[in-house]
Amino acid sequence: MLLIAVSLLGMAGSAADEDTLEQYAPILYFEGSETCFPVNVSYHIDNSYLYQFTENATILLDETPTSEKLYNYSDNEYVYLDNQYGSPDDDGIINDYQSKMSSLGYTIYSRVYSSGEMKIVQYWMFYAFNKGELNQHEGDWEMVQVVISDGAPTKVMYSQHHGGQQATWEQAEKEGDHIKVYVARGSHANYLRSYSGKFGIASDYVGNDGKVIQPTDYTVVPLDSQGWLSFAGRWGEVGSIEDSFLGKIGSQGPMYREDGAMWNNPFMWGSSLPLASDNIFLLEWFLYNFVIIFILLTVISLCIIAFRIYRRHKKYGLGPRIVSMFYIDGFNIKSIGNIICIIGIIIAVFGLFHTWYEISVGINAGDFGTEGMIDLMSIDGIKGVQISFPGSGGPIPIGSLVIPFSAIIGIGLFLMVLTTIGISTSKKLGHKYIGRGIKLLFPIVMILIAIMAIGMVIPSFIAGDTGEATMENVFDSISGSPFGGTKTLMISEAGDGGQVEVDMQWGLGLGGQLLIAAGIILLIAGIVEVIAKTSFFEGGPIEKSKEQKPKKPKGQPKEKIEENESLKTEDFEKNEKK
Repeated sequence: MLLIAVSLLGMAGSAADEDTLEQYAPILYFEGSETCFPVNVSYHIDNSYLYQFTENATILLDETPTSEKLYNYSDNEYVYLDNQYGSPDDDGIINDYQSKMSSLGYTIYSRVYSSGEMKIVQYWMFYAFNKGELNQHEGDWEMVQVVISDGAPTKVMYSQHHGGQQATWEQAEKEGDHIKVYVARGSHANYLRSYSGKFGIASDYVGNDGKVIQPTDYTVVPLDSQGWLSFAGRWGEVGSIEDSFLGKIGSQGPMYREDGAMWNNPFMWGSSLPLASDNIFLLEWFLYNFVIIFILLTVISLCIIAFRIYRRHKKYGLGPRIVSMFYIDGFNIKSIGNIICIIGIIIAVFGLFHTWYEISVGINAGDFGTEGMIDLMSIDGIKGVQISFPGSGGPIPIGSLVIPFSAIIGIGLFLMVLTTIGISTSKKLGHKYIGRGIKLLFPIVMILIAIMAIGMVIPSFIAGDTGEATMENVFDSISGSPFGGTKTLMISEAGDGGQVEVDMQWGLGLGGQLLIAAGIILLIAGIVEVIAKTSFFEGGPIEKSKEQKPKKPKGQPKEKIEENESLKTEDFEKNEKK
């Protein structure tokens, strides 16, 4: 009887868990160009060979691995499943998966973790290939979870690369109790909003313009029943140590992700993630829609400028040369100011197409090294912020924030020229020049401020385990001398006692120097125009106001002036009659 009671309790608990899993099952939103979707791991296992990698060689263990066989590798993390249809450097696996996708369907693996009065519902997704912006590898495991306390959902936690994000239940977008998950293109990182992903080093592309997979579209499979669950190896090809650093090796399975933290203590793992913030959501929305916002603001600015030019034209005309910065007529203060301004604009345009700031590194380590100096980080007006890692084959991109700074500044200069149409006084024109000069200096000042804090924002993994303190000294040196500098490091190699020579160089690039020069030149041009205190053409507001205001003769009271004016009018009318 006791055995029967225990069995019934187990069945009741299992049924309750199934209801919970069904209640909170996620809705997955994919970006329009996504090529891989959650699939049963049998696709990967059936198409893979099982290898073991050692320090000197790669050994083939099994050409026909199965779920049952993988169970035997629960304590060997140096094995991996390599899909034979491709490699991390091509689209072979994606093409094969696409050709079979309709018959494979969609699968999500699930699990309920209980701890006292708290339950955590986990949903694990396996993707055949990870083709992210910053890394590319076979086999990809991602997860989202819902925290339930005292029978009510309180939090959600989404995995993103080696980290993730947590949010309150109220902050999560939902359809009923089904949480909405926005999956990044290629990397499959999970986000809380369709416009997230641009803020941070990952540079993910997220959207809701692609496939939407509802709970009714996929099969939910309990993880506890899977024989391969204890497989400790990698779900994708493993190459060099450099590949490991760059995210080019397959991820480990659910039990071993993030050293087992996501499986053994999911609440602790989730609580360590950054909290979602409405302010961050707003910033992400702005970055996601930046181009549209910028175009809209440009159109509005053009309309306002056109209206102001029209008003000037109706009131007193636009002057013979239309654009006021073209009033250059000899050696005088106003002409000098305009010449200086035109020179500043030309210099600024050149600055838009050159690097604004760069941090470079050169490595000499015997057989391994870089060919001269390569950019570790660069900022320019075309590509925005680019962060790279020095690999054996050259610099390898690991992060970016692409914002068309040059377009913003270039259009700003063009709008400034338009705003000078019809301006009749040098003082008002000088204020335009000064304002634009400050705006040219602003991005470089912000870059220098960011560089001064670089010791806090550079990821610690760039330093590595060896020589970390030395690298921290380098970042302190960069922060202390943001305008430029050099430093040479000698880092001891592990094992053979050799040394690696690392040369660091940083400072303002040609583009940054040109923008600073252009900003200062425009400030000078503005000051010169303000000092000039002159008008560019007759008929402007100053001249008209002078004409309309009658001059008061010296020594005559106001009443006398009016009487004289009246007599003049009468004399004029009599002459007209004659």
